[in-house]
Amino acid sequence: MRGLAWVLATLILLLQYPLWLGKGSWLRVFDLEHQLADQHAANRALQSRNDQLAAEVRDLKTGYDALEERARFELGMIRQDEVFIQVLEPAPHSPHKSRP
Repeated sequence: MRGLAWVLATLILLLQYPLWLGKGSWLRVFDLEHQLADQHAANRALQSRNDQLAAEVRDLKTGYDALEERARFELGMIRQDEVFIQVLEPAPHSPHKSRP
């Protein structure tokens, strides 16, 4: 009777091995769920970025306001009837080193 109990206990342990430590174990599933959650978060961030870029492309294709704004700020362009005035900030004075 004792030998049968040991055999059954050993079989139960052998059947439990794949559940806890095998390829489809609980630990592996837990790790994969965390990786999946991280990937979903990264996908949401990328989708938000893609939506912003799509809106910018739509603005550039349909209206002249976005195109004009980009030309002014990124390329420094002005209209023909405008006068360009550039105001420069004075450079901070550096202390002069005295030479011996």
